Amino acid sequence: MTSTWVDGYGRAIDYVRMSVTDRCDFRCIYCMSENMTFLPRQQILTLEELLRCAQLFVANGVTKIRLTGGEPLVRKGIVGLCESISALPGLRELVMTTNGSQLTRFAKPLAEAGVKRLNISLDTLCPERFREMTRVGELQRVLDGIEAAREAGFESVKINAVVINGRNEDEILRLTDFVVSRGLDITFIEEMPLGHVGRSREQSLFSSDQVRDLLAQEYRLLPSSDNTGGPARYVHLQDHPHTRVGFISPHSNNFCSTCNRVRLTAEGKLLLCLGNEHDLDMRALLRRYPLDNQPVLEAVRAALQYKPERHDFSADGEVQILRFMNASGG
Repeated sequence: MTSTWVDGYGRAIDYVRMSVTDRCDFRCIYCMSENMTFLPRQQILTLEELLRCAQLFVANGVTKIRLTGGEPLVRKGIVGLCESISALPGLRELVMTTNGSQLTRFAKPLAEAGVKRLNISLDTLCPERFREMTRVGELQRVLDGIEAAREAGFESVKINAVVINGRNEDEILRLTDFVVSRGLDITFIEEMPLGHVGRSREQSLFSSDQVRDLLAQEYRLLPSSDNTGGPARYVHLQDHPHTRVGFISPHSNNFCSTCNRVRLTAEGKLLLCLGNEHDLDMRALLRRYPLDNQPVLEAVRAALQYKPERHDFSADGEVQILRFMNASGG
């Protein structure tokens, strides 16, 4: 299916990240402040509104939907929502990003509901550091969730690791060894300066090139043209054919020229770019036109013409976007 949504720079939009909640059972240091105030429930899109959005997206050429949070698995009714979305004609794949804490309970039901791939956040393999970085999380619970996901029958399971200078850059090789031994993929992500999280970010950037240099000490990195429909650039590891290593580099090597996605926040804001404040209030449109999709579609098409050419995160790590990652859709 060819996307019928094209932005002002001719980029076809065929990928939507949908946040189903701003709530989370962790308080990760790069995602939110320690004492968060979450949105009142009446401000969050209902399951029916989320499904209606998914139907509109897919009917207009979106072929990939990623469900995010907050933590999507704390949203009641999530498995049923996955089942309904995955059944939409024209959708190539439904995928999810999760912190892994609920996967011992949900991995198999999610796979049966049609979720094709899982991304699981794991920034450290040290229990004490894990508690420090998540503020409340238990590492073993996530490790058990990863094993449950491996056994559940997903097409792929990938680990996401946000690398923060002075926090966990010394675990890059250990994390890679972890995924290699399990035949999983991993993506290393540069921290994005979204929201005031209670600490300075000026010295926190650890670039993708620095990660590559560390990996090259132990592994031979082979070029790859693999593309999973998102912003990650991949390499293969010689002698380890079941593991790919990805890099998401919003600072050092931005991917804006090929950006094919928008984000729907839990409160119904359609974010045209993660690094800019442009948005469309989908919730207001859905509730103003409960039985008529045409005005909603016209508003989306018009808004896409204002999708910026690129983001421009400050090199000094200064926060330019005030919303937190949990409010942005992962």
